[in-house]
Amino acid sequence: MQRPEDEPAPAIRSSSSRRSRSRRHLRSTAITLALGVVMFTVGAIGLSPSGPSGPDTEATASPASGPARGIAALRERVVRLPKDPVSWADLGLALVEQARTTADQATYAQAEKALRHSLRLQPAENLHAEIGMGALAAARHQFREALTWAERAIATSPATPAPYGVLADARTQLGRYEEAEEAVQEMADLRPDSASLARASYTFELRGDTGRATALMERALRAAGTPGERAFALTHLSSLALENGDAATGLRRAEAGLAIAPQDAGLLEARAKAHAALGQSGRAVADYTAAIARAPLPQYLLALGELQQSLGHRDQSEAQYAVLRAQETLRRAAGAPADTDAILFEADHGSPGRAVTMAEAALRERPFIAVHDAYAWALHRAGRDREALGQTGEALALGTRSALFLYHRGAIHQALGDPTAARRDLRQALAVDPSFHPLHAPAARDALRRIDGTP
Repeated sequence: MQRPEDEPAPAIRSSSSRRSRSRRHLRSTAITLALGVVMFTVGAIGLSPSGPSGPDTEATASPASGPARGIAALRERVVRLPKDPVSWADLGLALVEQARTTADQATYAQAEKALRHSLRLQPAENLHAEIGMGALAAARHQFREALTWAERAIATSPATPAPYGVLADARTQLGRYEEAEEAVQEMADLRPDSASLARASYTFELRGDTGRATALMERALRAAGTPGERAFALTHLSSLALENGDAATGLRRAEAGLAIAPQDAGLLEARAKAHAALGQSGRAVADYTAAIARAPLPQYLLALGELQQSLGHRDQSEAQYAVLRAQETLRRAAGAPADTDAILFEADHGSPGRAVTMAEAALRERPFIAVHDAYAWALHRAGRDREALGQTGEALALGTRSALFLYHRGAIHQALGDPTAARRDLRQALAVDPSFHPLHAPAARDALRRIDGTP
């Protein structure tokens, strides 16, 4: 029987350049991690700013050996081999993954220190450290820097798939979608494994072909070689099901992933979304709370706050919003770009004018479709609907099937006095996913009733 990894590489584009490559074989302790560390840095088309956990390193692949133990083993290795650049790079990459899943800025600093030490030991052709620096930059939303490191890693080893994944992620977030597809094709041509298939899935998801995206993510699941890779694929299969309004399948996929990785924050979020869509609000609150305990990321805090608000639990929702405001204060002090959830939160629960400013700064660094959508919503909330409509065109230019994007455009059309266009977008949003948001989905139904003149 043909193994999943022996299936042909998916065709991402109708044609792709295939350069001759010098083959270079590397041990894969950190490379496997790099394939997943920055994938979907801003999430799948639930379009939250930070995605769920990527595949573990080989050191942390066993369910009995958690990430902390894996990092401890890597720390012991650099003590034994203090002049080995690969050992330092492996430690740096593992720390990037830990920081990305726990939102711990201090761990990012430790990761950078380890990676730069590796580069001091071997300044040239240090593939592991170059990939690690690209992953670190992407996790910090420094996508131009991630692009530079990916290109450097590819120059070091054109036949290694991992740098093409970092390159694809950076190009995607910089709005260079066709170039990102070319990088994914290169990666899949080199090795159609779980990481390249998952990125191919995301390419089709961005284009609105969720059927093809699901098929490729199922291939990624079959090809998964570690528990982390399987959990990662199941997270995104759950997300794809939810984005198509299939909450029951989304729940099954999330629970299958949690059976592998019970503490994974991304899977807890996926199950929370499924529970909420199925009307199981108590279970949804519990899962969001557990995800926040693991990683207090903005998308979890905002999702829980808005769910609590939809339930009439004002004090509980305000508690989440207070944490978000504190995080925003720290972000501004650090001069870091805002993520999309911070912009949407400010637009809906703070100052729309400030949200516009945040979005404009974010868009200069990251002209990705989700940032265009957040900018559109901030402009709408600030009363600048004509400008907002132009940004919704950018957000939906790829044909992405996002109920939230469609709702935003529908609300903007309604504000501009175009009920026909508003009706079309609002109906399509609810057709894609009738439970896409605890506050905006009911608002979409209310708006349709007003447009149609029904009680």
